[in-house]
Amino acid sequence: MPTAIILPIIIIFLGILVITVFFSFVPLGLWISSLAAGVNVGIFNLVGMRLRRVVPSRIVNPLIKARKAGLSVTVNQLEAHFLAGGNVDRVVNALIAAQRADIDLIFERAAAIDLAGRDVLNAVQMSVNPKVIETPIIAAVAKDGIEVRAKARVTVRANIERLVGGAGEETIIARVGEGVVTTVGSSETHKAVLENPDSISRTVLAKGLDSGTAFQILSIDIADVDVGRNIGAQLQTDQAEADKRIAQAKAEERRAMAVAKEQEMKAAVQEMRAKVVEAEAEVPKALAEALRTGKLGVLDYYQMQNIQADTQMRDAISKGGKLDAPDKDKK
Repeated sequence: MPTAIILPIIIIFLGILVITVFFSFVPLGLWISSLAAGVNVGIFNLVGMRLRRVVPSRIVNPLIKARKAGLSVTVNQLEAHFLAGGNVDRVVNALIAAQRADIDLIFERAAAIDLAGRDVLNAVQMSVNPKVIETPIIAAVAKDGIEVRAKARVTVRANIERLVGGAGEETIIARVGEGVVTTVGSSETHKAVLENPDSISRTVLAKGLDSGTAFQILSIDIADVDVGRNIGAQLQTDQAEADKRIAQAKAEERRAMAVAKEQEMKAAVQEMRAKVVEAEAEVPKALAEALRTGKLGVLDYYQMQNIQADTQMRDAISKGGKLDAPDKDKK
């Protein structure tokens, strides 16, 4: 192919390539849109955004929206918030919503709320349209020992001033539950709670439970209240059962001690009987020795036998027994 034909083709190709790279790097269409909207964003500023790795559309489109809404925000503010990791479009939407609702919200505060991880647009919407938080079933016991189970609905509104550093919904639910338990627990009877459930909401609302939170409590309404178990009777039953077990344990201990004492006494008696038997076994030996040595005469021995027989007879008579018949061999 002749050089005269190849060279124009290469030039055309290079030109197309340069134009493509230029338009991909320089958002010319976005610059024209900003000019048409009356927002003065220079072409070199858009090129600088590319160099700073900022998506120009993420800055220019929210800026156009803000200027059309009458907000005084700058390109540098939006670009700085984008580089910090914030959601520029959501912040601008929140500022527009706050302006329409006549809520005092500046860009710096909205950006801080967004960077803190909270949805600033949702917070503004909640300031206009309060949110209802429903607590789980809260169980409390009145002074008469009856359990009362209640469920509350808390109407809250976002507090823009305390969104940064303020506690969330979990804290509100916990504090309301604590207030319900305290109010029911101070009631004399569960009937008083059932008759006037609004007394719970009034007492809890007066405690200022929204202090330190990101919300403002508008109202606390008791949605449902019911009677639960008789905790007092159950505690008394458990206490009586515990006392019974303690008494049984002490009685078993005393019985064991008595059995041990009885066994000890039986052992002592057996020991004494053994000693008596041992001593009685020595008596015949002593008599025989006395007769052999002359210390005891035959008449003395017969007299002692008569005394023993007389003693046995007296014992038998005192016990109501019968006397043994005399042996036929005896005279």
